[in-house]
Amino acid sequence: MAANPVEHNAMDKVPAAVQAARLHVTKILAASQAADAPFIIVSVHEQRLYLFELGRLSATYPVSSSAYGIGNTNGSNRTPLGLHKIAEKFGDHEPIGMIFKARRPTGDLAKILTQPVKGEGDDVTSRIMWLQGLEPGVNEGPGVDSHKRYIYIHGTPEEGLIGTPESHGCIRMKNKQVIALFNQVPVGTLVDIID
Repeated sequence: MAANPVEHNAMDKVPAAVQAARLHVTKILAASQAADAPFIIVSVHEQRLYLFELGRLSATYPVSSSAYGIGNTNGSNRTPLGLHKIAEKFGDHEPIGMIFKARRPTGDLAKILTQPVKGEGDDVTSRIMWLQGLEPGVNEGPGVDSHKRYIYIHGTPEEGLIGTPESHGCIRMKNKQVIALFNQVPVGTLVDIID
C-alpha cells in the first residue's frame, strides 16, 4: 500500500510539537553528517507516525501506542518517549499477516480485524522494527531500556483499533502500512517518540 499522499504545503498541517521534534532530529542528523537520512516522529497525542525523507514530510500513518499511557519503566507496558533508532528489522519477504513469536515467523497468518474490536491476544504481525533507546536514563540503561523492553514498531491483527491507544507499549500499525514503512527506512533510522 502506498503511503498517504502528502500535499506540497503539508508541514502547515503538522502539529507544532511534531515540527519542533523534526527540527531537533534534523539538527542531530546534520551534526552527524547524515542530513539526508530518513527519520520518524511518532506523536502519542496524535496517534500518528510521520516519516521524513530529505528533511521533508513524505508520509503519515495512523498508529496505536500503549493503552497504559506513556512511560519508560520496565514492566509498565507503557510507550517510552524520547529518541530511539531502529536497531533491527525482521520479517522481510514474509506474507502480510504473518504472526511472529520472539521475532521469528510462526508460519501462521493472523485474521485481520478491520472493525474496532479486540482480538484474543497481542499478536505481532507482518513486520518488526525493534527500537533501541538513545537517551541514557530515559530510554536506555537499567530499568528503562526500550530495547530490553522489546519496544517495536509492528503490524497488528487489530487494525480496527489503530488510531487509539491499544498496545502493550509498542507502536502498532496497519499491516500494509507497516510493510510500506519497513521498505522505506533502513536499520539505524532515528525514531523520536513524543507526547
